[in-house]
Formats: sequence, structure tokens, C-alpha cells
Amino acid sequence: MTQLESALKGQITTEIETVAKDENIEVQKLMKRLAKGYITIPKNVNGKSVSKGIGKGLTTKINANVGSSSEIENIETEVEKAKIAVKYGADAVMDLSTGPNLRDVRKEIMNAIEVPIGTVPIYEAAVGASGEKGAVINMDEDDMFNAIINQAKEGVDFMTIHSGITMDTVEKVKNSDRIMGIVSRGGAFLAAWILQNEEENPLYKNYDYLLEIAHEYDVTLSLGDGLRPGCLADASDIPQIQELITLGQLVERARKAGVQVMVEGPGHVPLDQIESNMKIQKTICKGAPFYVLGPIVTDLAPGYDHITSAIGGAIAASSGADFLCYVTPREHLAIPDIEAVKEGVVASKIAAQAADVAKGIKSAWNNELQMAKARRCFDWEKQFELAFDHETPRKYRESTPTKGDMCTMCGEFCALRIVRDNLS
Repeated sequence: MTQLESALKGQITTEIETVAKDENIEVQKLMKRLAKGYITIPKNVNGKSVSKGIGKGLTTKINANVGSSSEIENIETEVEKAKIAVKYGADAVMDLSTGPNLRDVRKEIMNAIEVPIGTVPIYEAAVGASGEKGAVINMDEDDMFNAIINQAKEGVDFMTIHSGITMDTVEKVKNSDRIMGIVSRGGAFLAAWILQNEEENPLYKNYDYLLEIAHEYDVTLSLGDGLRPGCLADASDIPQIQELITLGQLVERARKAGVQVMVEGPGHVPLDQIESNMKIQKTICKGAPFYVLGPIVTDLAPGYDHITSAIGGAIAASSGADFLCYVTPREHLAIPDIEAVKEGVVASKIAAQAADVAKGIKSAWNNELQMAKARRCFDWEKQFELAFDHETPRKYRESTPTKGDMCTMCGEFCALRIVRDNLS
């Protein structure tokens, strides 16, 4: 029985109890939202991950992507990236490996961390077809579903599945005036497959079979936005919205099958369109948890896209998004190294915290109040403890030592010191 089915029957699982305790929410309230599909708890029956809740009324969660590429593959490095991501606050990690030893990378990452693990199975199917059959477009339905089944058996908790890419939506992209076309790798693989084979996307055509697999292992489906905008000029266009409508229909079918589901959202969106995108998604997809990449709010900051995405992520989450996928400074430029992973996670944590404060999440406000009191009392150790990055603020303070408990910015003219010494 899946977490969704347990909630529908009023059965409190260990996972539901854990999430309720962590989120300081009443078990019955959590269970009702889980039963309605407003919350998911990605937890494969074969997995060992800790339980995390994603959705309505819960703290905003963040995901970190790691994984090898066809150009660079080092298992130890990818494992270390995953560990660093969790250390700095990632609630989940996705392995997006496309290197020749992607299965080994995934296995080692899953052994090294305990947060929920996500994947994009079409990557494994495509890599296999490219090596064994000469090209990505030569993969067949069995390749796609075998990758899903094998990863489900391994214990993967949630999977990005591009079932919204259909013959109709691909045709709409061809006839659109999009600048960037399709920027999703999974979306591009399936669009090319559809055009080459002149057949419907197997992940859409055989969606009921997909649901059977997901149900057996309680894999949460993360319905991928294969037609997400890749630049601001393409945001909120017809192909993006058409795919979202299809995903909304697939959400309802998943719920009826007892399968947990969330929906992935746009990548590059102007500031003034973010809130409306969140509201449209929540309406079309009947309140399903929304998982967004960024969104990136300007295309002019390569090397700083952890910042552009944090700006967008804060607005998105405060407007209804539930799950933020981090973006690193190396986005669009290179595979992220360990430092880039850290910077991406911290930036995304900042966005999530800002949004949770705006949403009135008690735990978020409690942390803000603790930090304010620590600053007022010049309790530097407490400030370092509360900070998302414990090391960097300590390093800055120790780099320019000063007398007493002041910092070198204001020194003897510190406003807090003057008030403490003269007005208290």
C-alpha cells in the first residue's frame, strides 16, 4: 500500500508520523492533505531514505542535482558532491548521471546519503541505446520501462518522467516561435524519438503501465516539464501551457491509481510572471506539489545563476511552489564541482527560508528570532550555528580580528554597542 492509499484509509504510517513531527503539524491535518494529493512523502518501499514531506503547509524543500556526464565521470567526486549537498541542507538529491558507469554512480550515492533520491530514468535508457544501438533515438519502449523498473527495484524514491511530451505538443513546438526550442534533456530525447519513429511517447501512451510500476514500489512520480522555457523570451508560451494541461490530467490519473505525484515547473521566467505561473500550475494540477528549477529571472548572469535562481525561487515558493531545485554558478557552463554544489545549495536554502518566512511557517520565524537575539547579544557562536553556511561567516570574522565583541565594520561606533552601553 502506498503512502497515498494509507492516508486515504486513515492509516497513520511511520513515515506520516515522522513528517508530522519534523514539520510540527498535526498528524490528522498532514494525512488529509496527503490523501488529497497536496503533499507527497517520497519513500520507495525498497529505499532507506529518511522521510521528507513536500507540499502544502510544509517547509519549502530543496533538491540538489549531482551526477556524472559523458565528458567527466568520477564516482568518488559525485559521492562527495552528494554528501556536501546534504551537509549544507539539501532535502533530496537527484542523480542525473549520463556517464558510462551511471549505475555504479547511482549505487554509491544511494549508499552514502539518507535523504530521498531522485533520478531521470530516460537518461539511462538513452545512454544505453546510444552505446548499444548507435543513437538515442534508437531506444525502444522496453529500454524506457526497463530503466524505470530497475531503478524502482534499487530503491529510487522519486523519478522525473516526461509523460507530457506528446506528438501534439511536439508539433506545437515546431510551429511556435520559440528561441531556445526544447532545453530539457529528457524532453529532447523523447521529442526526437517521436519525430524519428512517428509514434506517440511510450511514457504517455502506456501511462497506466507506468502507474502500475510506481504503485508497486511507491515511487513518487515527478512529472517533468519537458517543454519548460529555456530563456525569458520563451516563458509562459503555448507549448509550456499545453504540456502543463496534459500534466494536470496525468496528475488525476495517478491519484486515482494510488500513486503519489508532483509536477515540475518552469526554468526561465521573468519576475512579473512567476506568481501567475505558480497559480496556474496549482489550479490546473489540482494542488499537486510544485517542483521548480529556479526559476532563473535573467539570462544575463552566467556564472551567477545560483543568485538569479534564488531570486526566482524565493518568489516562486512564496507564491505556492513547494520544492526548489537548486542551480549552481556553473549552470549552462560546466558540470558543477564540489564548491559549486555548496554555493547552489546555500543559495537555494536562502530562497526557501525567505519564502517560508513570507508564508508564516513557525519554524522559519523561530530561526529568524533566534538569529536576531544572537546578533543583539553579540553571540557569534550562535550566529554561526544558525547560519546555513557555518564556516564562511566565521572565516570572515576571524580574517579581521578586533578588540572585544564588535566587528570591524563599525568598531566603536557600532549602533548595537551604543544602545547597549547607554540606553539599556
